[in-house]
Amino acid sequence: MIRQRSERLLRRQRPNRQNGRYIFLAVRFSPREKRAGVLRGSYIMPAPTSGMRWLAPGEHAVVLRIFDDKVVLGQAAAEQAANAIRKAIKARRQARIIAATAASQKEFLQALTKQPQIDWERVEAFHLDEYIGLPIIHPGSFRRMLLEQLIQKTGIKKYHLLDGDGDAGTVVRREGAALASAPVDIAFLGIGENGHIAFNDPPADFKTEEPYLIVNLDEACRRQQVGEAWFADISQVPKQAISMSVQQILKSEEIIAVVPDSRKAQAVKACFEGEVSPMAPASILRTHPNTTIYLDKNSAALLSPALRSAAGSIASK
Repeated sequence: MIRQRSERLLRRQRPNRQNGRYIFLAVRFSPREKRAGVLRGSYIMPAPTSGMRWLAPGEHAVVLRIFDDKVVLGQAAAEQAANAIRKAIKARRQARIIAATAASQKEFLQALTKQPQIDWERVEAFHLDEYIGLPIIHPGSFRRMLLEQLIQKTGIKKYHLLDGDGDAGTVVRREGAALASAPVDIAFLGIGENGHIAFNDPPADFKTEEPYLIVNLDEACRRQQVGEAWFADISQVPKQAISMSVQQILKSEEIIAVVPDSRKAQAVKACFEGEVSPMAPASILRTHPNTTIYLDKNSAALLSPALRSAAGSIASK
């Protein structure tokens, strides 16, 4: 009923000269998803209210989904991710994915590895980012997390780890060539406390076409890693990393960003209610035509009252 109601609204409210273009935030959900814990959704609106605005040139309608907690969030995101993987395998007999690993991705990856009817041997996985100089045995190593949380649980045979112990320039060129050799079906992302995607800290490079970059990590990013208990203090956090570039991420056919927890709330507000800017790196996702952002009530807490009110009005119908 909710899905049908919001889709009827969308069909009736086509953009025209009088009401302009749609607002950039949208959510649709089924009654089953609502019962499972969806708090609110917002549909594409034909005119902005206070706290909302028109799409800027080049922006697309980003789907925001807000859930009661990160466990339910992770399950819903995993279902969408699994469908995308199955669809790619059916169409091309393989799926190429990009995977993020961090504390915020735990519930999502756990749910994804339990999804049924995925031929994981036909999945090729690429690594989003890794610290330079950090051994794989370190608890904070992202390639260690990728192995433990996804690859070993699913039996993926074709995967590309970013060797932080190796020569960074060689790793960037080798893995970049492999990544750019064919289209990527779906990318799984997080958003950092400073708004970064991968390790593209502000001000992020929105222009380079290189698949991977060697980047310097800002203090906010490094402090986040301490806060997540991967390192005892900031002096132990590497100052450089290998990161997938912003433009390479945007080349993915579909993007799912999993962003729970109150510590991400300010970044969520800046990236989805502010301007598209290198100072809010995840804001660039608003230029991608097929992106879904998964939030919980804590990470969505600072979104404008207008947006949350619009979302609540749909959820209640």
